[in-house]
Amino acid sequence: MTYSKTYPSGLRLVVKQMEGLFSVSMGMIVGTGSCFEREEENGISHFIEHMLFKGTEKRTAFAISDALDRIGAQANAFTSKDITCYYAKSTSDHAAEAFEILSDFFLHSVFPEEEMEREKGVVCEEIAMTEDTPDDLCLDVLAEAYFGKTGYGRTILGPAARVRGFSREDLFSYMAERYNPANVVVSFAGNIGVNEAEELVARCLESALRPRPFVPRRKEIACASRHLFRNKDIEQAHIAYMWPSLRREHPLAESAQVVNVVLGGGMSSRLFQKVREEMGLAYTVYSYISAFTEGGALTVYAGVNPQNIARAQEAAFAVIRGLQKENPTADEIARGKEQVRSALILGQENTATQMLAYGKYMLYNGAVLDFDERIARIDAVNADSCAEALSLHFAQAPASAVVGKVEGPLSVG
Repeated sequence: MTYSKTYPSGLRLVVKQMEGLFSVSMGMIVGTGSCFEREEENGISHFIEHMLFKGTEKRTAFAISDALDRIGAQANAFTSKDITCYYAKSTSDHAAEAFEILSDFFLHSVFPEEEMEREKGVVCEEIAMTEDTPDDLCLDVLAEAYFGKTGYGRTILGPAARVRGFSREDLFSYMAERYNPANVVVSFAGNIGVNEAEELVARCLESALRPRPFVPRRKEIACASRHLFRNKDIEQAHIAYMWPSLRREHPLAESAQVVNVVLGGGMSSRLFQKVREEMGLAYTVYSYISAFTEGGALTVYAGVNPQNIARAQEAAFAVIRGLQKENPTADEIARGKEQVRSALILGQENTATQMLAYGKYMLYNGAVLDFDERIARIDAVNADSCAEALSLHFAQAPASAVVGKVEGPLSVG
């Protein structure tokens, strides 16, 4: 059973009951992330995510951790380009306590100055870690090459100098605007009743909220075919390319996902078989689609010896040209459909996955995710829809990024 409700404040609730389990996952999903930030704010969504665990009006940072540990609950958070999520998982008998703790730091964090200074150091180390993780760095550089330095091109962590300059007032001001109840979805998945979930939200959250105007920020989107590089003294060269893809709820979105599986979504994919198995040019090579509300992007990535950049690029582009010329075979489409379908079905067995899936869908679409309808859309994928989806990709030159012992960008012509 799935249930949803909108409260007077604008806060939305979605509950996915999963009988026969002993646990429940719960989360607050906020419609904000790096793509909504202005230049002077870049990194603030992620920094707030860290700081919400650092003390409230009635709990210190240690008291938050201690209260969760005492009931055997797990809590964490993450920030992406377009959402920030705070979540917890507990046994069903401790759902009320876990949700009260989650609500406490979501609503009543005080951002102690001493904690802020310590956490700035932590986040700056996280930024440094990304600089030392060349595949992650390559994908950040690629996002800038494609989207520019605004919107989806902004890094989630932000620049270290910006993070060091954030004040308590900056955090409170950003939250006052972006953590508006109308921009938040509360999601439960697992062994919890609708009445209990409603009562917890009413008591722990809604009672402290008041409706207020919410003005959505316009995301700046400018897709281009830029070519960027970062010279790093490392053994491999990390290369990546990005082309336009389809928005999240496009009628051909499932067909595009199947095409991506055929291209580079697994060990049987054309990219893996050609670049790794046949030519031995890479240990890691894959493709994936990032689907957003306004559009999407298809990324191809490989890690190769610097001397093999040209060969790997030509091999990858030859695979793409071959796919365009021949279209996926019936066998490839069947295999791709099963991979997309099984990923969705297997996620039904995980409360955290379901909490996030139903919460994000409610946030993005203002409706309850229809699982059967989504399966039906995957089952309806066929050769014609895959060919049509494929025709909407690779029409323009890609953006590119390379990180390694290189002196300039990739030559993409």
